[in-house]
Amino acid sequence: MIQYLIRRILYAIPILIGVNLITFLLFFVVNTPEDMARMHLGQKHVTPESIVKWKQERGYDMPLFQNDKAEGAKRFTETIFYQKSVGLFLFRFGRADNGEDIGADIKQRMWPSLAIAAPSLLLGLLVHISLALMLVFFRMTYLEFWGVAIAVALMSVSSLFYIIGGQYLIGKLLQLTPISGYDTGVNAFKFVVLPVIISVIAGTGSGVRWYRTLFLEEVEKDYVRTARAKGLSETYVLFTHVLKNAMIPILTGVVVILPLLFIGSLITESFFSIPGLGSYTIEAINKQDFAIVRAMVFLGSALYILGLLLTDISYTLVDPRVRLN
Repeated sequence: MIQYLIRRILYAIPILIGVNLITFLLFFVVNTPEDMARMHLGQKHVTPESIVKWKQERGYDMPLFQNDKAEGAKRFTETIFYQKSVGLFLFRFGRADNGEDIGADIKQRMWPSLAIAAPSLLLGLLVHISLALMLVFFRMTYLEFWGVAIAVALMSVSSLFYIIGGQYLIGKLLQLTPISGYDTGVNAFKFVVLPVIISVIAGTGSGVRWYRTLFLEEVEKDYVRTARAKGLSETYVLFTHVLKNAMIPILTGVVVILPLLFIGSLITESFFSIPGLGSYTIEAINKQDFAIVRAMVFLGSALYILGLLLTDISYTLVDPRVRLN
């Protein structure tokens, strides 16, 4: 397994290099530093002097890849690519266009994102898998028919409807939780409850249908018939045999998104004013702070690759037949 992990990590290096290069080309070649300056300063009243000053303050006045005016290694180190992109491989995100430390902001904002994403994932798994198993238990009945119909209806509604409707019903009419905002420590609980509930409800339709499909494929296999022939109850068969053998596809969808929990939800955090990484990215886009956007794109790519690696490792934990070579 050690050799496999080393090989996968080596495979990830060119992928991250490609992501870094594409992101750099989009932000500094297609959209030049002069274009960035004009967007920040305004098109009407901008002057050449103000553009030069803006670029100098942010280190965008250097050549892109090669500095012909420098000598030795400085020909490559005193460039925008080295200063702004190479450090990302060491997770040195540098500073935002407004001077703030991006790394410090990420460390601070990832906890509110986790406070919403982790409970939403765990509670969602519990609810969705339980409902899916119930539909499989009552398969070929009216309960399954109406359950699938409700699941299709739920997944056909936009997530914005659940957010706005939940804020209005639970936050404004019933006044059970705050509509938006965030606090630290124990006080954060009352601000997290509503986003978590809405996230679970919004994902119920697609989640239940997905897990139901997995379980229906398993209940028709020979080992399930053998278990029933031994006199085992249907409940025992579902929760012991079917659920266990369906863990690989479940883990494929779950483990791969675990590292991405740090990134947060763009829509949820924006609507609930949660100071997480999702809202951090949206604010950077609105402010046209390209340094933050580039850092978040690279971080998201690195975490996604980590999620794929964790998925492969998790296969060996639930299925002894799987070997990583």
